[in-house]
Amino acid sequence: MDAVRKTFDEWAQNGRAELMEREHGKNVSKFLDKIFFEEPFSFLDVGCGNGWVVQKMAKNPKCKKAVGIDKSKKMIIQAKKLKKNLNEEYIHTDIESLKYSGKFDFIFSMESLYYVNSIEIALKKIFKLLKPGGQFFCGTDYYTDNKATAKWSKMMNMQMHLHSKKEWREFFKNSGFETKTKQIKDLKNKKKWKREFGTLFIIGKKPK
Repeated sequence: MDAVRKTFDEWAQNGRAELMEREHGKNVSKFLDKIFFEEPFSFLDVGCGNGWVVQKMAKNPKCKKAVGIDKSKKMIIQAKKLKKNLNEEYIHTDIESLKYSGKFDFIFSMESLYYVNSIEIALKKIFKLLKPGGQFFCGTDYYTDNKATAKWSKMMNMQMHLHSKKEWREFFKNSGFETKTKQIKDLKNKKKWKREFGTLFIIGKKPK
């Protein structure tokens, strides 16, 4: 079993899944709540954990289908137990191995893309899974511009791809996306890095 799967299986059982929801919930909601979903849409969350983002999106009246994937089997078990909406679906897989016949209007990932074996391969797969005009929202607190988080890989003893905002943009552009970035700060947070840097969202749009 790889280190990421093992760690997240443990987190599913020791309360860290709920902690991640609390830690990231504010900035993620701030970001997603500003998106105006005009048409009926489908949504995929890559690295869904206990499914809190999938649940949030599934409640949107325009959401036809909200799918969550995670390489941790125990996270998926937890997400299925917490499932509240008929349009929610959870699959135990990683993005590189995902076999899915449909395509999505929106794909989301929070603090998970830097765990993949190859960011290039993962982004190509995500690009393929999007409908023309579809968007991928990738959120991360772990990037070189945010010095306070750069030590996370060593602390967790796991492979994590650390890149700058500029490098993330390049990855997206090289995969075919029209790309922009946005930083969401938590101005009242006690942690200085959350106030001054916050969550970096790389937004990729698949051309029509």
